[in-house]
Amino acid sequence: MTPERFHMLVTAYGADPQRWPQHEREDALEWARAHRTEANAALDEAMALDTWLSRDMVAPPGRALFEQIVAGAPVKPVAAAKRRSFWWSGAAFAGVGLAGALAGALTISFVVLGGTAPAAPHETYLSTSFGGTSSDWSESNLNPGAEGSDE
Repeated sequence: MTPERFHMLVTAYGADPQRWPQHEREDALEWARAHRTEANAALDEAMALDTWLSRDMVAPPGRALFEQIVAGAPVKPVAAAKRRSFWWSGAAFAGVGLAGALAGALTISFVVLGGTAPAAPHETYLSTSFGGTSSDWSESNLNPGAEGSDE
């Protein structure tokens, strides 16, 4: 702890060591014990300021101020029909948001999990474990007169 740092702590936090930062408190107290005269001068000056500041009290607001603020507040009556339309518009907004969140969650689950859209039921019997569809086995591949045949 340097003398400058001790003076800075006392100036910033006051004479009460409980207000000083905890991680510097022990070092500052050790320095104060080792340098009694200099520390007492700084602490006395800070104590005078602490005492002066503790005397300053702010009175709570009176009832008149409270009533003045309430009276000056803008009041806007809301009709019952407006309240109902606001409720429905809020419900519609929430419904649209929920539908969008659900659609987004489903889309992301397919993208993240690497899933693909399920095949239509009529296409499943046309595929084989070797891949491809029945259109790959067209007549042109089986025709003996086709290109690449041994005639």
